[in-house]
Amino acid sequence: MAKIIALANQKGGVGKTTTTMNLAASLATLEKSVLVIDADPQANASSGLGVDIQQVECSLYECIIDHADVRDAIYTTDIDGLDIIPSHIDLVGAEIEMLNLENRENVLKKLLDPLREEYDYILIDCAPSLGLITVNALTAADSVIIPVQCEYFALEGISKLLNTIRIIKSKLNPKLEIEGFLLTMYDSRLRLANQIYDEVKRHFQELVFKTVIQRNVKLSEAPSHGLPAILYDADSTGARNHLELAKEIIGKK
Repeated sequence: MAKIIALANQKGGVGKTTTTMNLAASLATLEKSVLVIDADPQANASSGLGVDIQQVECSLYECIIDHADVRDAIYTTDIDGLDIIPSHIDLVGAEIEMLNLENRENVLKKLLDPLREEYDYILIDCAPSLGLITVNALTAADSVIIPVQCEYFALEGISKLLNTIRIIKSKLNPKLEIEGFLLTMYDSRLRLANQIYDEVKRHFQELVFKTVIQRNVKLSEAPSHGLPAILYDADSTGARNHLELAKEIIGKK
C-alpha cells in the first residue's frame, strides 16, 4: 500500500522539484517502487527525469479534465522501479476548468487510489502556489514534506502553508500529517544558513528532518541532462544527501 507524500511550499525556488526527483530516484535505488506525480505546469520534474514533454500524449491534465485512464499517463524512467505521470503547460488552465466539477478537491485522490496497491511511494511535486491543484495534492496525500531554503526569507509564507494544511486537515483530509521540514540549499560556510537552520529547528523541533540538502553543483547540473543526481554523479554530495533522506523516510514508514 503506497504512502502518498506531497512536496509543497507556495514559495518558488526552494527545491521542491529537485527534492521530488532525487528522493524518488533514491527510494527506487533502495528497491522501493515509486511513482512521481508532476502536478506543476512547468513540468520540470518530468523533463528532469528524462520525459520528452513534446512527445507526451497523456499527462496529468488529460486524466483530470478529459477523464483519461490514469494508467495511460504512466511513463517509465531510466531508473528501475521509478515511474512518472508527467505534467503539461495546459495544467495552468485546469484549475479554472475544475471549478465546475463536483467534489473538485478530491479529483486527484480518486485518480491515485487505484494505484496505491502498485507502488511503495507516490510523490507529488506541487506547483509553487496554494491553488486548487495543490489543494488536490494535499487532499490525496498521507503526509507533506515542506522544503525550506536556507535563505533570508525562508520562513516567510510558511505560516500561510501551515494554515492551508490545517484547513485541509479539518475539512478534507483528517489523515494529513507533516512528514517533515527539509532544509535545502544549505551552505555551512554561511552564517545566515546556520541561523536559518537554528531558527527552523527551534520552531519545528522534531518535525525537521535530520538530513539537510547541501548546495551542490552536480545537483543543479543533473536535470539539464534529464537525470537525477544519483545517475549523473552517484558520489556527489547531492546524491548522497537524497539517499540519506530516502533512508530517513523509509525508517519512518
